[in-house]
Amino acid sequence: MVAVPSRDSARRRDGFRDLLEANYQKRNLVHLAAGSVVPLLKNNLWLVVRGMVKLGAVSVHGDELLLGLAGPNEPFGEPLSTVEAYEAVTLTDCDLLCLTMAEVEQSPALATAMLEAIAVRYRQAEYLLSLLGLRRVEERVRGFLELLAQDYGQVCEDGLRLNLRLTHQEMASALSTTRVTVTRVIGLLRDEGWLKIDDQRHLVISHLPRR
Repeated sequence: MVAVPSRDSARRRDGFRDLLEANYQKRNLVHLAAGSVVPLLKNNLWLVVRGMVKLGAVSVHGDELLLGLAGPNEPFGEPLSTVEAYEAVTLTDCDLLCLTMAEVEQSPALATAMLEAIAVRYRQAEYLLSLLGLRRVEERVRGFLELLAQDYGQVCEDGLRLNLRLTHQEMASALSTTRVTVTRVIGLLRDEGWLKIDDQRHLVISHLPRR
């Protein structure tokens, strides 16, 4: 099993939020409902203020690919990708801040904070790639859900709850397996008590320590 990368996410996010509130409090946020496509503008970065965005693409064979996720205080956008057919879709209702590359370049504090945020997404991408090297699909699914819980989970009575909803097909595309296999593995993990499903159909990872 690949170890989940540790990070001081709470302190990093609080520092980034303080910087944004001090410098961009008068900037209008873009509110998008869940399921909305985020326009990817040339030389512009999007920053998630609230919510969760799914980053994906479509392969040459027409298959949808899950490339990663962007949560609160994490950036995405056209300057950060060279993937063709790259797209961003909101998984939840989102408030987003649009920043030009010129704004980032002109503010050393913002550039430093953005670099740290991009580094977090880079580590996430490396971890997702490392999961593909695991032979057992069960280990891939466990590692994927652990990553989501550690990065974006919310503390609840039974563990860490994932308020975002990914379909089994989206998880399968991220882990190079099939939807049927993901469904089977999640059923096994649920039977052994490794995860639960709450009344709102959110996954709860019950074995991880609360933050």
